[in-house]
Order: sequence, then structure tokens, then C-alpha cells
Amino acid sequence: QVQLQESGPGLVKPSQTLSLTCTVSGDSIAANYYYWSWLRQTPVKGLEWLGAISSTGSTYYSPSLKSRTSISRDTSKNQFTLALSSVTPADTAVYYCVRDSRLVVPGKEFGSWGQGTQVTVSS
Repeated sequence: QVQLQESGPGLVKPSQTLSLTCTVSGDSIAANYYYWSWLRQTPVKGLEWLGAISSTGSTYYSPSLKSRTSISRDTSKNQFTLALSSVTPADTAVYYCVRDSRLVVPGKEFGSWGQGTQVTVSS
């Protein structure tokens, strides 16, 4: 059974880069045809898909965040990472990593999810 675990700082200062890592066990991020995605959730905006990296290493980004988002992977560690630059308090959210066969994960009832990690942007 696949398991995903997010890790990274819980507090980031405005204008800095938010960096999160998802460590995967029970499956290889480079095998089988899945998308490995990052989403975030806030009470106001709800669930938002940020982007994904495929098992072949191709990357895909939300058009609204593409200029600030980068997703990469380390297959030797079976991890993939999110970097979100120039953050503002509006980027405060719970961030999730997800494995799914869909590029854009429709909701929490689809795919396999990490437990989520709270990231607050504040000086």
C-alpha cells in the first residue's frame, strides 16, 4: 500500500521560497503510470491543484501559479519536491502530496494522499 509523507518548514517569511518534500513508500515514483501531485487547501479557496510530475519525469503546473512553481524529483530517494517562490500570506494553506492516475486530482476521494502539512506565510 502506497504511503506519502509531506515534510518541510511550517513557517515561511513573505517573499521567500516555500519548499516541501514528499517521501513515498510502497511504490516507486518512477514506475507505473501515475501522476505525483501537489495540492493545497484553505477554508476560503478550498482545494487547489498546484502541479504534478509524472512517472516519466514530465512536469505540469497550474496556469495561475506556473511562474512561481517548480516540481522536481529524486528517484534515488523516492521523493518529489515542491518549490513555490515569492510567497505571500495568501499562500498560507495545508499542503498535500498525492498519487493519482489523473493529472488534476478532482478531490480527496480520488487517489492516495499524504496527511498534509500546514504552512504559514508570515513575518
